[in-house]
Amino acid sequence: MKKDYAKVKVPFRPEVVGDVRTQRWHGGIITTIMDSVGGIVGVTHLTSLEDKMSTIDIRVDYLRPAHAEAIIVEDETQRLGSRILVTKMKAYLENDSQKTLLAEGKAVYNFVRMKPQK
Repeated sequence: MKKDYAKVKVPFRPEVVGDVRTQRWHGGIITTIMDSVGGIVGVTHLTSLEDKMSTIDIRVDYLRPAHAEAIIVEDETQRLGSRILVTKMKAYLENDSQKTLLAEGKAVYNFVRMKPQK
């Protein structure tokens, strides 16, 4: 994690299966992880512990099935205004040296600073 960027590795577990016949990740779980990593990117912009952030909208395009192995989700700031944060995210398999995308998306967050920026 650094300002404007977060990268998270999530191991595969039986609880994340969407299709028991093929042992692939459930798309809703991938979206939830992507949204959470977007929240981590938002944390890099906090000015106080009282700041608040909530998801306004998230869009995810699933490009390939995610097989039963760990995934990596990367998220970065696209725009940060006085009240809106927009992030761009991507997910790929951990052992994929070419980073073939499993899913990519964009999220919009309401970002409320409780104390003025310095």
